[in-house]
Amino acid sequence: MLTRLKVSGFKNLVDVDVRFGPFTCVAGANGVGKSNLFDAIRFLSALADRPLIEAALSVRDESGKTGDVRSLFLRVGDRYAEQMSFEAEMIVPYEGVDDLGQKAKATITFLRYSVILAYKADESLRSLGTLELLKEELVHINISQAPKHLLFLNNVKTWYKSVVKGQRRGAPFISTEGKGIDRVIKLHQDGGSSGRALSRSAVNLPRTVLSVTNAAESPTALLARREMQSWRLLQLEPSSLRHSSEFIAPTKLGTDGSHLASTLYHLAGHTKNHQSVGQSDEVEAAEARVYARIANRLAELIEDVDEVWIDRDDRRELLTLMVTDRDGTSHPARALSDGTMRFLALAVLELDSEAQGVLCLEEPENGIHPERIPKMIELLQDIATDVEEEIGFDNPLRQVIVNTHSPAVVSQVRDDSLLVAELKETVSSNQRFKRVCFSCLSGTWRVKAASDFSGTVEGRFQASEEVSVVPKGKLLAYLNPVVPQASEYDDNGEAASYQRSKERSSKKRRVADREDLQPYIPGFPSELL
Repeated sequence: MLTRLKVSGFKNLVDVDVRFGPFTCVAGANGVGKSNLFDAIRFLSALADRPLIEAALSVRDESGKTGDVRSLFLRVGDRYAEQMSFEAEMIVPYEGVDDLGQKAKATITFLRYSVILAYKADESLRSLGTLELLKEELVHINISQAPKHLLFLNNVKTWYKSVVKGQRRGAPFISTEGKGIDRVIKLHQDGGSSGRALSRSAVNLPRTVLSVTNAAESPTALLARREMQSWRLLQLEPSSLRHSSEFIAPTKLGTDGSHLASTLYHLAGHTKNHQSVGQSDEVEAAEARVYARIANRLAELIEDVDEVWIDRDDRRELLTLMVTDRDGTSHPARALSDGTMRFLALAVLELDSEAQGVLCLEEPENGIHPERIPKMIELLQDIATDVEEEIGFDNPLRQVIVNTHSPAVVSQVRDDSLLVAELKETVSSNQRFKRVCFSCLSGTWRVKAASDFSGTVEGRFQASEEVSVVPKGKLLAYLNPVVPQASEYDDNGEAASYQRSKERSSKKRRVADREDLQPYIPGFPSELL
């Protein structure tokens, strides 16, 4: 789980410092750079898995494809930034396995990873250049200080104790020492100062040290690597979602939505020897419950849904997702709309307890009728971990970050989940340029907790952090009315949905529920104010 990200020198991200909760919605106009935040997360994930140059080439530039790694650096006029830096605070899994299947347990699960990269000309790759690793570091965050970093918790201890574990003293897990050609990056064993550090020359290092860690050398570093590898951008393509799955297809949903049928089939408890082994009533009931949960979710979007199931074609060895309406007519996935397929994929993902890490999703409202957008938002929030419950099979350590420019989405998300991306003019080296800034709403945990934190010794030490609050005027474009449906009025004519919103705790309120913003909503019923 990514709890905080600092980025500078990457595209138009300059001195960006963003704190994330379990669910975060980033709103902003096209072209301001909200997708660049996703690219930074993807780039960090790639750095934990691939060589530097491959990680760079996996991230898109403005044209949609990176042809020159310099396109990843901040550009002001004709000049590029000399380096780019990243710092990520994260909660990592307590247990995992390395590439050879060896088990690992983390010494401590709350970590901070930082890396600084510079552009380096490469004679063998004249058009591309390459990246040079200037600094890499992985350090622990003391358990005693963790609550001051997890500002979204609001004194919720059950979830906190189930994810923040272990202790560490002394040396970091990864450190950088020396300068120039004498620069080395050290991987310290989990034993701390009692273990011997493994040193690697940073000159011409083709990949990060984190990307080659294993359970034997440093279990905690390995689990940090596993966490970062799980950060994904979901780009659900309708064509991929509609495809039938072969019997031997993966049972995990692809980033493009592929393998949807096989994933649901696997979650329902089916096995390859389905025909040769008789199923007990208990197993059949469990399978039926899985399909029923998906059908109930989809029925929130489409009222005519009666059943969701998987058709197993033994002759062609194919699995096809089917939806049956209330008239008894069954429709294959290829006959369903784009929005329906995306909603189905997310409903299946919500059921998959093994799908963990950070899930980034661009414009989740695409293909969804405005009246059904609240149900989409509710589903996305349910996918994210519930910080009021202990982490477990029914509550995996999973995080959702979405971006949007839809007023309907912005008005429906909880106010403490919203960040607004906007361009701000900055002067550097006597040149003006625009950088993206991420602002939160007043009165939310980012403002309140940061204000409380500033009074501590550590807070004064970190006084450089500034919390940007979005002006109310900037929200006007997002405050289109959400007109209550006739069924949402009670017998006295008052909007029942609005009445319920008043009864919610402030922690659960939507942007549209804020009394200080409702006067700005065009057409909002004055009698409800």
